[in-house]
Amino acid sequence: MRGPGRGHVGRRVVAIANPLPTETSRRAHDAFIAADVGGTHVRIGLVRGSGDAGTPVHVLEYRKYACAEHAGLGDIVQDFLAHLSLDHGRVTRGVIASAGYALEDGTVITNNLPWRLSLADLRTRLGFDDVRLVNDFEAVAHAAAQVDASQVLQLTGPAIAPARGPTLILGPGTGLGAAVWIPVGARAVVLATEAGQAALTAGNALEMALLAEMLKTRTHVPVEHALSGPGLLNLHAALCAVRGAAPSGYTHPGQVTAAALSGEDALARESLDVFCGLLGSVVGDMALLYGVQGGVYLAGGILPRIRDFLINSSFVARFLNKGTMREALERIPVKLVEHGQLGVVGAAKWYLEQQQED
Repeated sequence: MRGPGRGHVGRRVVAIANPLPTETSRRAHDAFIAADVGGTHVRIGLVRGSGDAGTPVHVLEYRKYACAEHAGLGDIVQDFLAHLSLDHGRVTRGVIASAGYALEDGTVITNNLPWRLSLADLRTRLGFDDVRLVNDFEAVAHAAAQVDASQVLQLTGPAIAPARGPTLILGPGTGLGAAVWIPVGARAVVLATEAGQAALTAGNALEMALLAEMLKTRTHVPVEHALSGPGLLNLHAALCAVRGAAPSGYTHPGQVTAAALSGEDALARESLDVFCGLLGSVVGDMALLYGVQGGVYLAGGILPRIRDFLINSSFVARFLNKGTMREALERIPVKLVEHGQLGVVGAAKWYLEQQQED
């Protein structure tokens, strides 16, 4: 979620730095570290399983770190452990939610982290018995269905899905992440995807012109090249070129959103409108591709910052603009999740489920 959001390199990510210890003292209610590692921030919590199916994870302590201010994830985890305010005993286990592809040596290939990520090095440095990796949006998918109604904003569709079925969790952050939660009997499986690397498609003349502009410098324009924090900058640069305007000089997506929301820059506002329209179209495509019936959750990243703009944008119209499938899409709830700890909770929930299966 990279934000939730993030660039992806490989497919489904599930890696084990070493087997779980077999001693009986390692019970589900023992505290452990859960971290959501994005390209910009690391959100980390000390968590414990509750045994309650409705609220399976308790977050005991929680902090947010800027990746660029630290030399690596090991430094961040060590700082977090050093500043725990309560005595939870020695912490020896952890789970990391991150985009990327895990190699056999315990390193992770990822586009957007400013430093190398190695589970084996992390385990050795921290003296942990067990460290595991889960795809970031796979983790979010494990938590999204548990989010309380007060933590979501309804964008379109019924309040409750008319059918139990696959649920899409998606979010633009440093990249674009997506996962599908699929109910199977009393349990569920999560399909981690590389949706952010799929080819971006255009839905109108302006988007075709912007795509053509982007294709001048690359042979493949992935979805996240437009639908992410950096993607918003790419969209704005392309729009300036298409409109014959001088480059803006913006270096951070927050500058584009601020200028758009304040009304001081018409091209910034148009860029954000294009962003929302493209997002609606892409989410509609994914809902059809994955047979979504249980709903769509838009999680983390840039979206909570532009929630009012998103509501009044072309997002919903583009989501529904799928020809004869409009009626099917009208039956799917689409909600914006506003839970800052979602990746941490989801990673912890995934980890506890892995323990039960071992």
